Amino acid sequence: MILRRLAVFIVAFAATCASAEYPDRPIRFVVPFAAGGGADALARAVADGMSKVLGQPVIVDDRPGGDATIGGIYVAKAAPDGYTILFASNTGFSGAPFLHRNVGYDPVKDFTPVSMLGMFPYFIVVNNEVPAKSLRELVEYARANPGKVNYASGNAMGIIATAQLAAAEKLQMVHVPYKGEAPAMPDLLSNRVQMIFNTGFIVPHVKEGRVRALAAMMDERNDALPDVPTVAEAGFPNLAVRGWASVVGPAGLPREIQVKLSNAVNESLRMESTKKQLAVQGFPGKGSTPEALGEFIVSQLQSWGAAVKAAGIEPD
Repeated sequence: MILRRLAVFIVAFAATCASAEYPDRPIRFVVPFAAGGGADALARAVADGMSKVLGQPVIVDDRPGGDATIGGIYVAKAAPDGYTILFASNTGFSGAPFLHRNVGYDPVKDFTPVSMLGMFPYFIVVNNEVPAKSLRELVEYARANPGKVNYASGNAMGIIATAQLAAAEKLQMVHVPYKGEAPAMPDLLSNRVQMIFNTGFIVPHVKEGRVRALAAMMDERNDALPDVPTVAEAGFPNLAVRGWASVVGPAGLPREIQVKLSNAVNESLRMESTKKQLAVQGFPGKGSTPEALGEFIVSQLQSWGAAVKAAGIEPD
């Protein structure tokens, strides 16, 4: 009995020491989207601030594909030691579970919540050659030209929100999927695809007049593009799914490490350097406690599940 208690004490003491010394080497921050896109830029801004707080490099590792499931699977299988974390968002955690029969992980059971990063500003954007100045005009144009409007998607929002719009308005449009937003940009700018539901990554292109934003997939107008109406203002309140971003780790992450990572994320989001980088995309960074993020992930699964059902999407 004494030896057993001593063994338990030694294991607990070793774990405490390891947590106290954490981190003592670089941390891998997996982003399940293509380099150069909105998620990648956001993650790099936050990672830079986290590095300053933790005293170790936080290295962004882009692993795109599978509606963000490739990166998700990688982190779900990683050791829960705090050296591999995931940029988790609505694509891999809210949309993918309903778009695919088996994503390879459970968004709730296979991960440890760390902190929210904030709500993604999404915009419905069209190529300048599309003769539509509003979302209603776009719908009318697509209805008058069945099968002639190509829409790009680089994430679950692009798939589900467009499908929901098409189902509600009885539109026939052609879906062109990409591994992220950045790969879709050349085709959008050249009019090979005519529209996309895009994150704030598109803001600089809109301000330069290279594409046109018709509506914002948000509850309030975004400061980066204040003249762009929300979907409700544009007359489409049924488009209720929203984009979000967060940080999670593998299931079983020690509490001490979970708290340390959460504090680092929140401190990074409060830094002026991080705020300036996020402002370029119109992203209002807002952290959270691990507990709040855990509850949020569950609620978003329910909301997105309802949206997928309304859109009539069957998992592949």
